[in-house]
Amino acid sequence: MSRIGFKDLIVWQKAKNLAVFIYSITVQNKVLSQDYGLRDQLRRSVVSVASNLAEGDERNTDKDSVRFFYIAKGSLAELRTQIEIAYEIGYLEKDVFDKLETECEEVGKMMGRLIKVRQGRN
Repeated sequence: MSRIGFKDLIVWQKAKNLAVFIYSITVQNKVLSQDYGLRDQLRRSVVSVASNLAEGDERNTDKDSVRFFYIAKGSLAELRTQIEIAYEIGYLEKDVFDKLETECEEVGKMMGRLIKVRQGRN
């Protein structure tokens, strides 16, 4: 299968944009910016999503690529948990939470489709 670069993957672009959004929230939101543990964990998990998508796309075999895509999905699940916690303890407003949830859901579905394609199950 011929490959395009990871920067051409729409799912990678969306994951990277999600990382930028999380970083901006964790800088602008005074309460969240001062909760170093949750702030740093949000950042680590969201960066892991985009990073593992990129690394997986650069692997030489579809099997190896899929392994990294599953790691990205795991990081997305971590992120969604952290977002839920941040919302429930009052760090995130409902509109921000809803936007993040929508973006995470979309990225997750896109990753699922990418995994199926790379596994040869179109």
